[in-house]
Amino acid sequence: MMSLRAAFLLSLIILATIHLRADDGAASIAAGGLVVMKRESRITMAKEVLQISASKVIVDYDFRNDSDEGVTSEVAFPVPGYALDQGLGQQSFDDFQLWIDGAPARYLIETRAFLNDVEYTQLLTSMNVDIGSLGHAKDSESPDIQRLTAGQRNQLEKVGLTNHNGNVPQWGVKKKYYWQQTFPAHKTVHIRHEYSPVVGSENSVAYGMGVNSDPYMAKEINSFCLDGKLRTTLQRIADGKDKDKNASYTYVDFILTTANTWKTPIEDFTLIVERQHWKNYRGESDLGDYVSFCWDGPVTKIDADHFSAHAINLVPTKELRIGFFGVGHSGF
Repeated sequence: MMSLRAAFLLSLIILATIHLRADDGAASIAAGGLVVMKRESRITMAKEVLQISASKVIVDYDFRNDSDEGVTSEVAFPVPGYALDQGLGQQSFDDFQLWIDGAPARYLIETRAFLNDVEYTQLLTSMNVDIGSLGHAKDSESPDIQRLTAGQRNQLEKVGLTNHNGNVPQWGVKKKYYWQQTFPAHKTVHIRHEYSPVVGSENSVAYGMGVNSDPYMAKEINSFCLDGKLRTTLQRIADGKDKDKNASYTYVDFILTTANTWKTPIEDFTLIVERQHWKNYRGESDLGDYVSFCWDGPVTKIDADHFSAHAINLVPTKELRIGFFGVGHSGF
């Protein structure tokens, strides 16, 4: 079942982590598309096809240079800033892949460490502590930090880069994938990139729709723009009226406004959302799988598992949030 309710309801979030309550699960980290590091008004995003599932984000672009001279600029995929959080999984989007005009492309990676707006990249690098993985942290401790000398650990603890026990990383990471891209005069360059999203952890709809629902979780569920039929189905489960059923959800956030670093508008924009198939602990399919998201316009069902939204001359002002819902038997 696809929600067709209109209007983007999400707050404007530019290249930042979306922080949500972690009572029952971790937040999604909102990544987005490619940005040009110096605003470039000569390059038009002629086409963008954005494909989102719970396991993969794929973005295809056609960038057109209508000017009489070639343009070379730094293009980047900025990773939203992150710090240690046991529930966030693949924080660094380290499976990022890039193709230019159909061929795999190379890129550089910049990873920097900050604490209270002070940069500590050089200090951690000098100790061979991997910044991006937070010292290869597992659970709440870092092997890179544990192998340091007592003097080095004391140094990190003194400036606040580790906790008082000297093992838990406290710095934040700023990371980007980047490369120099040339756009020939009067030519179109096709760029494709993909990565695995950091999804919001699975939560029961009861936390946001039940009798004793949390206001923050209720706001989170409302951000998916549930249509009447899906809302009724989930509300009955949350209220306990369908005692043999339960319902859970996860979600993916995408920063659509990164497109505004290029010449606006996006001339031709297509969003394709793939339904997630939920299974119980025995590997059996749930009773029903749904997706829901806010969109100002019609949503088309391509097939049983894919839904499409389209816009011409789009200037993004809001971000995207895609909700994936699963309804199953109680006790699954």
